[in-house]
Amino acid sequence: MTFDEMTAWDNKLSANPDGGSVFQSAEIAETKRLGGWIPVYRQFDGVAVTILQKPVTFLGNFWYIPKGPGVTTPDQLAAIMPAIREEAKKHHVFAVKFEPELLKSLENHQAITTLGLVPSRSIQPNSSTVLVDIAPSVQDILAGFNQKGRHAINRAIRDGVTAKAVMFTPDNAKVMYDLLVETATGRFESSIRPFDYYYRFWANFYDTGRGSFFFAYAGGQVVSAAFAMFMGTKSTYKDGASVRDKQVYGASHLLQWEIMQWMKERGCTQHDLCGAPPSDRADDPSHPHHGIGRFKTSFNKHITDYVGAYDLPIHAT
Repeated sequence: MTFDEMTAWDNKLSANPDGGSVFQSAEIAETKRLGGWIPVYRQFDGVAVTILQKPVTFLGNFWYIPKGPGVTTPDQLAAIMPAIREEAKKHHVFAVKFEPELLKSLENHQAITTLGLVPSRSIQPNSSTVLVDIAPSVQDILAGFNQKGRHAINRAIRDGVTAKAVMFTPDNAKVMYDLLVETATGRFESSIRPFDYYYRFWANFYDTGRGSFFFAYAGGQVVSAAFAMFMGTKSTYKDGASVRDKQVYGASHLLQWEIMQWMKERGCTQHDLCGAPPSDRADDPSHPHHGIGRFKTSFNKHITDYVGAYDLPIHAT
């Protein structure tokens, strides 16, 4: 798929009821080819849906719809379910995993299960997340952070930390990847993919103008880095890492603040910090994302919970 074709498909996603999701983007779907997935691009009753297809021995094909379909109510999901079922049968699909960004509630859960969907494990990291409203003025956005967040940003600035968007280059990609590996060492090594995967992922978003690297510097050294992307009016921070042997107070806060301002300049009104503990476990220190949650809720204390993932068995007829 060319970059013009990616942009055209992403524009269709942005016209969905939910305004689109970067996890539904062609940039990510095309990167997934490196892992053996085949992107399937379809529209069902006007809703653009990016599907990832993978064959499973003896069973047929498996479909995964990351953070989609792009609906905002169970009724909208119900309206396109018959068309999705029929298309899945044509592709010899035995099951479809859905991950719609519907808010978590008993009512939504009941409505979804009546469609024949079964709760399953979420794949994407933001089934619970922290969203920041970046529609107001820069001054009002900053004032909306809690005291800890504002203090961290101001302290970093006083200590000479700087943050900025940087160009996508092989050297900067290597800096970003090395920091990811360093940050994951001893904790999340299994989650790190090969460099070629990240390079393709970052390059796709950079070349379509929908993503950028962001580096924070202290003493001339990169101490924190992130990659963020956007679709329509929604931005998302995905990959982030920091130097472990020289932690600089407030550098990561300043970096996120730079990302938010950069995204606002490009018309975004909401920034997703991409992942947090569920709201009912936000204060539980035993949760593996407790520390991440404390950092992200310094920008907005409210954690948004989505319904998560559901599987739909497809029975051949």
